[in-house]
Amino acid sequence: MNPTYSLVIPVYNEENSILELYRRISTVMDQLGEAELILVNDGSCDRSLELMRDLHQKDPRVCYLSLSRNFGHQIAVTAGLNFVRGQGIIVLDADLQDPPEIIPVLVEKWQQGYQIVYAQRTQRRRESWLKRFPAYLFYRLLRRLANVEIPIDTGDFCLMDRRVVDVLNAMPE
Repeated sequence: MNPTYSLVIPVYNEENSILELYRRISTVMDQLGEAELILVNDGSCDRSLELMRDLHQKDPRVCYLSLSRNFGHQIAVTAGLNFVRGQGIIVLDADLQDPPEIIPVLVEKWQQGYQIVYAQRTQRRRESWLKRFPAYLFYRLLRRLANVEIPIDTGDFCLMDRRVVDVLNAMPE
């Protein structure tokens, strides 16, 4: 039987955070019910892959993919999306900058009928001005150049409906 939810997490050299990530994610997965966790190793040089294998052995909800080298964040996410089985697909980063504990809020909005639900940062205080300002400029410039309404202060932390992921997976580029 396919899980209701699939969580896709790209991992690159996250040996120091992966166990804490798993602890927090597994608590959320227990709340969600039927869920799978797909960890995508993006060519890590540290012990990330070893830790992912250990988690897979320990928890049948955890599976992992390992890319042959570092292809970059978006390729790792795309690889994970190709293997999801759930109807609601959640993408988040492994560095814990986005709290997995708000996943139930994303699920609630998805259950209301939204096909894509973005988590939007309300505070960026812990980040330096040097990091916040380029992000501020990037999103505003991209909105203007692309002539598309792009939510400000959103990253990759989102929930997508299966239909959206199927369309993305059907694109050859």
